[in-house]
Amino acid sequence: MSNSSSITQFLLLPFTDTRELQLLHFWLFLGIYLAALLGNGLIITTIAWDQHLHTPMYFFLINLALLDLGYISITVPKSMANSLWDSRVISYAGCAAQVFFVFFLLGAEFYLLTSMSYDRYVAICKPLHYGTLLGSRACVHMAAAAWATGFLNALQHTANTFSLPLCKGNALGQFFCEIPQILKLSCSHSYLRPPLISSQSLDLVVSVLYSVVPPAVNPLIYSMRNQEVKDAVWKLVS
Repeated sequence: MSNSSSITQFLLLPFTDTRELQLLHFWLFLGIYLAALLGNGLIITTIAWDQHLHTPMYFFLINLALLDLGYISITVPKSMANSLWDSRVISYAGCAAQVFFVFFLLGAEFYLLTSMSYDRYVAICKPLHYGTLLGSRACVHMAAAAWATGFLNALQHTANTFSLPLCKGNALGQFFCEIPQILKLSCSHSYLRPPLISSQSLDLVVSVLYSVVPPAVNPLIYSMRNQEVKDAVWKLVS
């Protein structure tokens, strides 16, 4: 039996124990990570450079790109390093930092997507009032509220999670630190711990789908299919 005061590191779930497949996982995640960096970085640079794109919709897109860059940078590089060096270890502080930033950036992204939905609603349903309802000050306030709410939620959940005593080892069933996996190690009552309703492999696949894929494909979904953005990118490149 152990408790949280004696735990100095956690063991993350490896994708595979085969060395060749570990290297394949490294190169696959590296490709996805570079695609996310390129796509989101290009969006940020293009919108900041082109004065015609300084509108509420593209202001929110810059914020979304920043959140995606931060989000994928919290989980993927550590997983890549562990596969490359055949390791599973993450420090206690590193695990707490992952939990905080994942919850912070993912929560802020949810609130930001809500703001983007409101922006499209006003543009389509109330076009004559668009400039009044979504002026520069309103957009800044909405974006700041999304970041601040995500930060406060992450601070609260991280503090509550790591204040619990842990007595079920230090092995996590995920390739990055997340709250449900840490709760499974706690000594608390079983209402609190998440139910075992799916297999470990299914959890791993689902976590990749929500944590790795969106930051890489969001630039294509929200921007690169937009003719204004494509024209601005072409001007910037040429």
